[in-house]
Amino acid sequence: MIYPARRLGFAVLVLWAAYTVSFAVLFLLSDPVATLVARASDGASVTPADLAALKARYGFDQPLVVQYLERLGAAVRGDLGTSFVSGQPVGATIADALPPTLQIATAGLVLAVVFGAGVALVATYTRHRWLAQTLMGLPSLAVSLPVFWVGLMLVQLFSFQLGWLPAVGARGPEALILPAVTLALPTGALIAQVLVKSMSTALAEPYVTTARAKGVGPVAVHLRHALGNAAIPALTVLGYVAGNLLAGTVVVETVFTRPGLGRITVEAVADQDVPLVQGVVLFAAVVFVVVNLVVDLIYPLLDPRVTQAVPA
Repeated sequence: MIYPARRLGFAVLVLWAAYTVSFAVLFLLSDPVATLVARASDGASVTPADLAALKARYGFDQPLVVQYLERLGAAVRGDLGTSFVSGQPVGATIADALPPTLQIATAGLVLAVVFGAGVALVATYTRHRWLAQTLMGLPSLAVSLPVFWVGLMLVQLFSFQLGWLPAVGARGPEALILPAVTLALPTGALIAQVLVKSMSTALAEPYVTTARAKGVGPVAVHLRHALGNAAIPALTVLGYVAGNLLAGTVVVETVFTRPGLGRITVEAVADQDVPLVQGVVLFAAVVFVVVNLVVDLIYPLLDPRVTQAVPA
């Protein structure tokens, strides 16, 4: 019970730190009151009474410590505030924009796992040196390519030249292919890099040599004996890339003109919609923490020594 409790405690600490840092950056270093005044006045003069009413409406008339504690308590209860632009609750705005983002993030993650695991397994299994070297070089190439450039090249090839897939929009399953592939390439390349290294290390271990000496076939050695131990570092990467997928959607949804969390993030930053920006930051932190917490809790199932290494 000590290991899960510690991981849960770290998760809560990370969420608190993410909220505190975002509050400091957005509410202390920026001027949300000036943004409110500019939107409310629309070029007209604002009286002191109007300014006081605006501050009171959004809680900016309170001391900063009180504002922080009140907003933190509201966030714990699920209330992320109200958007400056739309006047809608931030939580409802994020919930409305989430389904399209989940579609491309899920599809991108599945493709990334298939691509990364496939490249790593074939590269470490094949006896053809040229093929292994070629496959091992692909992840480094894919990681170095900017996401927006990959998206634009895919649109140019498959939409404008071949006409196979739509360039923009979110209508139909075919509109999901190019955004998902754009997200999957750098993510899958990172998975492949880690899995190739861990598979190479696992295949050199004495237990693999023993399995081969006992007559175990190469496929069984590769998948049953080596892959189980090699999967732990790759699982760690999965926790990292799941959070990066949300960041990638900002670029992908802009390139492919898709609705979603990435689009509202770009618009919120451009409009200086402080509550919505902080809500998106906190939501991304929650996703990152939850995914990594699940990964941490899966570790003992793959390697019981993880819990034994935690001091009482």
